[in-house]
Amino acid sequence: MSTPKPHAAAESQPGLAMGMRGCVDGEACSSLRPGHELHPMQERLSRIAASRWLDAVVTAVHADGVVELVDLDGGTRRVWHHDGLHRLLAPGDPVAFHEVYDVLARGEDRFSVAAI
Repeated sequence: MSTPKPHAAAESQPGLAMGMRGCVDGEACSSLRPGHELHPMQERLSRIAASRWLDAVVTAVHADGVVELVDLDGGTRRVWHHDGLHRLLAPGDPVAFHEVYDVLARGEDRFSVAAI
């Protein structure tokens, strides 16, 4: 019988927590975790559960993937997307955020996001 060996404690790496198995830079990323590729089931369920969409306006878009939103009741939210949405969104853009399935919508475009 072997003697159990202690494991090193995991180090917190804020901002890097989203980089997970299957995640690489650029469009080669195949991760289906929130904030990466939108899974077809995630997209379908977000359409079915239509009452859970929150209308919002983009207040800031950062190159590191963070998007800041304000909903119509004045609540703020921050979401993250692996590829960054700074080329697709701009402050003032109307969007919708599905708070159950972590989907950000702009028109017909849908993005998986991770709430942060």
